[in-house]
Amino acid sequence: RAVDAGAGQGAVLSAAGREWAAKAGGTSGVLWGALLSALGARLGDTGRPDSATVAAGMRDGYDALIQLGGAAPGDKTMLDALLPFVEELERRTADGESWQQAWTSAAETATEAARATAEMRPKVGRARPLAERSVGTPDAGATSLAMCARTVAGCFTLTAGGDKQ
Repeated sequence: RAVDAGAGQGAVLSAAGREWAAKAGGTSGVLWGALLSALGARLGDTGRPDSATVAAGMRDGYDALIQLGGAAPGDKTMLDALLPFVEELERRTADGESWQQAWTSAAETATEAARATAEMRPKVGRARPLAERSVGTPDAGATSLAMCARTVAGCFTLTAGGDKQ
C-alpha cells in the first residue's frame, strides 16, 4: 500500500517496521520493527542509497536493538547474527563493493553466525530458563535474521551490465 501511495524506500521500511512491531506479537516483533524503522530512517525517500548509507542503516538498526532489548552479542539472540552481518556489510562496502554484493556476503556471514548460536547458552529472553536444553539448537531470532538477509540477497537481479540492483 505504501509504494502504491508513492512512498519511498524509507517510508516503506518505517511503515513495515511499525506494522511488524504492532502485529507480530512478542519481543521479536518489537525488535524487528525497531530494526526496520532505523534502516528506513537512514535510507530516506530520495534516490537510491549508496553502499555506505545501507551499511550505516543496518548499524543504526543494530544500535536500536542494543538500546531497546537489553541483550548483547553472546547472549544467544538475533544480535549474534546481526552484529557479524553488520560488520561484514561495513567492511565490504568500505572496500568498495556495491551494497548488493556486500549484502549477499554479509547474509552468508549471518547464516554461519546463526548456526554457531547452537553452542551458546541463552542469557536473556524466553529461552534463558531452558539454557542447558537449548544447547545444540540455533537461536530462532538469529536464524530468522539470517533467513531474511538471504531472502533479500536473493531479490537482487543482474542488470545487462552485470551489476546487481
